[in-house]
Amino acid sequence: MKKRTQEILDRLDEVYTREYKCYLNHETPWQLLIATMLSAQCTDARVNVVTKDLFQKYRSPEDFAKADLKELEQDIRSTGFYHNKAKNIIACCKDLVEKYDSRVPEDLEALTSLAGVGRKTANVIRGNIFHEPSVVVDTHVKRISKKLGFTREDDPEKIEYDLMKALPKEHWILYNIQIITFGREICFARNPKCEECFLTKYCSYHKEQEKGSRKKGKKEQEKNKK
Repeated sequence: MKKRTQEILDRLDEVYTREYKCYLNHETPWQLLIATMLSAQCTDARVNVVTKDLFQKYRSPEDFAKADLKELEQDIRSTGFYHNKAKNIIACCKDLVEKYDSRVPEDLEALTSLAGVGRKTANVIRGNIFHEPSVVVDTHVKRISKKLGFTREDDPEKIEYDLMKALPKEHWILYNIQIITFGREICFARNPKCEECFLTKYCSYHKEQEKGSRKKGKKEQEKNKK
């Protein structure tokens, strides 16, 4: 591992600790699976509001498998893309009941064979439930990993493989948690708080901003001389 990578991880550990957190409220593996499916194009906070009542109404994968599509759509409407999400949740839970005895499988291939479950959702489950080293590429991880020079890719799967190469295996899950927190608190997609950032030394965006400021300052100096 590069010295630079270790320094970044050390700073993240220092600021955010090595505590494992999951921002989606759940009590069982199947609840986390459904909450993660609902979180696509939706905030975790909104999902937690919805699942508070949802998991009281539907208390098992069997309940979701037997759910009425139109009714479930209304139950999850505020998470967005509710038609596809409801359809996938019902199909996914039918598979859980029929193929896996209502248990969430651990295997990546088995997870991604479920309706509405891609690599990101599967890796959330593998990391949080089964503690399998896994890399979850969400919008924060994608954006910030590029700024830190861990990847140049745009495709989430390619980014996942780049991060698996760049980071030590024991830090994969932790990196996800820390970068998501960092992205929510400091490194926003628009107007990041660079003045509060503890990783500017390693950030390509910050270097470009500084470069631009120097050029602007130089032009103004030349203009004033005239």
